[in-house]
Amino acid sequence: MLVNGTWTEDWQPVQKADAKGRFLRQVSSFRNWITPDGSAGPTGNAGFPAEPGRYRLYVALICPWASRTLIARKLKGLDALIPVTVVNPVLGDRGWEFGGYDGADDDPLFGARHIHELYTRADPRFTGRATVPVLWDMKRNVLVNNESADILRMFDTAFERRAPSDLRLYPRDLAPEIDALNAEIYETLNNGVYKAGFAGTQEAYDEAVDGVFATLDRLEARLTGDYLFGDRLTETDIRTFVTLIRFDAAYHGIFKTNRRQIADYPRLSAYMLRILSLPGMRETVNMDHITRGYYAIKALNPTRIRPTGPKHVMDALGMAA
Repeated sequence: MLVNGTWTEDWQPVQKADAKGRFLRQVSSFRNWITPDGSAGPTGNAGFPAEPGRYRLYVALICPWASRTLIARKLKGLDALIPVTVVNPVLGDRGWEFGGYDGADDDPLFGARHIHELYTRADPRFTGRATVPVLWDMKRNVLVNNESADILRMFDTAFERRAPSDLRLYPRDLAPEIDALNAEIYETLNNGVYKAGFAGTQEAYDEAVDGVFATLDRLEARLTGDYLFGDRLTETDIRTFVTLIRFDAAYHGIFKTNRRQIADYPRLSAYMLRILSLPGMRETVNMDHITRGYYAIKALNPTRIRPTGPKHVMDALGMAA
């Protein structure tokens, strides 16, 4: 963790909890937006126009939040406009590292060894956790945004003049419904699995795992069409998919959310595979990075031994279990 721009302690999975042992997630700090003309977005400052090759996206393939942005980049056809750098899947004592693992990249801009070095470049007095994703402006050499929900939405519209698309992930007519369902899914499922895995008390764990499976049950009942809003793919599907694809391989074991697997939900299983089959989606999922990263969390798995399955997930990805 950084305190006033200085690394102060080894990385720990839980930096903050409430009085009942509930895991609390850090709020993102950099909230500028890329817009078509560089005007200010919903938060932050102006000055970030949608220019090809100007921005770089830093991600970890283990991370569901970062994977949201990778998926939006892929579905919106932004591959050629926004280059990507992938960090090592294992969180070391100084947080996310560059290189040193198959499929992980060195930092092409500054030769940094750790993501936290980008944060102190952006703000020499930064205090907090150095998280991914990071959206970096290579022209101004500043950190634009580190909130995946923001990046997901800016990728949906900011580059429309450069890469026109018929797909709208956050359509105006569904916006209130999307916002409401996003909030429910985030609190009890996306972040709910982390609340279960990093719970400091039995009470906190029980509360979290109840929420996880209550939400999965509701989503299973809701899925009467191809997607959560009928036949329209939206950002809510992306936000749900990144948790589902990791669930049976990682959260079921390492986070102890083991009442059921996604494989036990027929509609959710078919839905997950339907999204996985969309053009380019498999390129955003790296199960080697996912299992390597989660099962390397020393606080939860001191031996760092990781499972080789489950077979149904590996089969879906075309991998040997």
